[in-house]
This record gives sequence, C-alpha cells and structure tokens, in this order.
Amino acid sequence: MSKDKSPENEENLFRRMMSDVKPIKADKRVQPEKARLSPRRRTQSEEADTNSSFVEFEHADYVAPEETLFFARTGLQHKILKQLKRGDIPIEARLDLHGQIIEEAGQSLDQFLEEAQAAGCRCVIVIHGKGHRSLEGKPVLKSQINHWLRDCPIVLAFSSAQPRDGGTGAVYVLLKKIAQ
Repeated sequence: MSKDKSPENEENLFRRMMSDVKPIKADKRVQPEKARLSPRRRTQSEEADTNSSFVEFEHADYVAPEETLFFARTGLQHKILKQLKRGDIPIEARLDLHGQIIEEAGQSLDQFLEEAQAAGCRCVIVIHGKGHRSLEGKPVLKSQINHWLRDCPIVLAFSSAQPRDGGTGAVYVLLKKIAQ
C-alpha cells in the first residue's frame, strides 16, 4: 500500500469505493404527522405559578420534628462540613418561615437564597419550625425544605442547626459563591 496521502490519491480512492453506491429516492421521505404548534402566551395565573422555583412536593418524605437534616454535594471539604454542622461558620442572613403556607414559604425561600447569594453570603440560616402548631401536627415545611434545598443548584450543603440557633427547627445552608 502506498504511503502517499495526497488529496488526489484520497479523492480517487473515495470515488472508487463509492462507485456502486446508489442515491436514495427523495419520494420515500416520511412527512411529519402534525404541524408544529406556535408558542402560546402564558396566562397570568401560569406566570404567577412560575415565580418560585420551589413547588410543593405532594409526596414529600415525612421528616420527624426532632430528626436531624444533613445534605452535602460531593467534593466539599470535610473540614467545612464539620464547621457547618457545629454552627462555626458565621451566619450572614436569616429567614424565618414560621406561619407561612407552603406556597408562601417556597417564594420566600427562593427570593431569600437568590438575594443572599447575590450579596455574597456564604452561610445562611432558614428557620422552618418543627410543626407543633401546624394543622396536621407535623413539620410540613421541614419536609418541603429538605427536598427544596437538595434540588437547589446554589445550595452546596445544609445541616440542622445547633440548639442555640433553633436546633432541628432550623437549618444552616452553605451557598455556592458567585463566579466573578
């Protein structure tokens, strides 16, 4: 075999290899069944529903009032996680969700986390309560917060607070730094 890789040699080789190939007839193409729909405008109620990225989990795993919450994304240093659990990282902002319904809490949390990250906060606390005064007698917000924070891309980790900061009725939240 020749080592000559000149464009002429490659072109001749290609033409020889393709000499018995026959083109596909154009009349056998499949046409789409439905025409594409043009986008429609959202109604005001639909726009109101998308104000918060936190929506209610209908089948959220029940979290007991005294259950400790903890979550961390991979790649975080163990030292930072220990500091978070012990409450040794300074709290730079706080949000109290007591008395709010799930929809209000989702909107408050969404806005709070965005503003805290924009302000350069690294660690914040979210007070969700233990559900003692809820209609169901369960920590409904605590269960939702447990899911919401795990799904939030700007949250690196969270841990139930120390008793001095609200204990299992609050969580310390470690936020991702804004790329500059």
